[in-house]
Amino acid sequence: MLFIGAPILYGILLGYVYGKGKVTDLPIIVIDQDRTEMSTKIMQMFEDNEVIKIAAVLHDQNNFSNIAIEKEANCVVIIPKGFQKMVFTKKYPEITTIVNTANVLTANYASSAVLLCLGTFKTGVQLETLRKQGTPEKLLQSQYEPFKTTFLKKYNRSTNYMYFLWPGVLATVLQQVLLLALALSFASEFENNTFIDLIYKCPSVVKMMTVKIIPYMIMSFGIWLLYWAFATWFRIPFFNNLGSLTFVAGFFVLSVSFIGILVSILIPNQLKATEILMVIATPSFILSGFTWPLSQMPVWVQNIANVIPLTHFLKAFRILSVENGELYQTYRPVINMIIIGTVCAILSFFALYFKKKSVLKNS
Repeated sequence: MLFIGAPILYGILLGYVYGKGKVTDLPIIVIDQDRTEMSTKIMQMFEDNEVIKIAAVLHDQNNFSNIAIEKEANCVVIIPKGFQKMVFTKKYPEITTIVNTANVLTANYASSAVLLCLGTFKTGVQLETLRKQGTPEKLLQSQYEPFKTTFLKKYNRSTNYMYFLWPGVLATVLQQVLLLALALSFASEFENNTFIDLIYKCPSVVKMMTVKIIPYMIMSFGIWLLYWAFATWFRIPFFNNLGSLTFVAGFFVLSVSFIGILVSILIPNQLKATEILMVIATPSFILSGFTWPLSQMPVWVQNIANVIPLTHFLKAFRILSVENGELYQTYRPVINMIIIGTVCAILSFFALYFKKKSVLKNS
């Protein structure tokens, strides 16, 4: 079943994940300090482009970095005050676009779309202005440029692919190791007929679950320190908000641990429990939205992705370490991980309780 089913399952799942073949409706923020007819036309051009959509329109630059994180904006376009007047008086104003390069793929798509819109608008304004001044058609292209466009990269400024991909892959490895290790926690007891001994040593169901999870919590902290040592060794600049990120990682490890515990209780066979969790863990990175945006996937695929803790942890990681955000901005991913962990913990408790009751009855 695994040999035949996994290729079919992954083929269908990944086909739907990348089915669109391109990204659309990437959120951007426009800071319109001019508030004129010309700036309104620029925003209309952005809305007409299928690749980008305006998530918010601001009128000043106060707190725009936090708003960009909240809206998951790929670009922030700043139209300066007096823009229209400077264009008409040939004072060569400048539109600045700040590109969020935390995700290299979406940054390229969004910046290309913004550049296309601004370039088209710039040409239209230039030609129209010169025609009104009576400039001959042959001389239109050689006269003047109405405004400048400047693109600034933020966060991963070098667009280093290792900075982009490395942390997500390591978090995926940590999740997979935890799932595969905890798949054996109770399944090995059932398979080796030692569960009855465990019951006598730990009569409490909560205590049994705690005893199984605590060693992996300790080892996970050691792996976490190892990852940060790797970051130093490979000169990867992810040392911002280390305390907050470690706090969030604790919820990630707990939620993953309870998934492993639940499967280990429900599937009393080490090999089968390992296989099931391997099937769950393998596509989790692709489904997480870390590389290919979650918004571009079908809703049913998004629903699957949202029950995997890695999806929410990587979102929190990007906010805290890459975008240098604040802990309060990760409350949604943290709450989602708490919900996943709590549901799995409750299900594990009842499954283990009835398993214990059944074993005691039979013995």
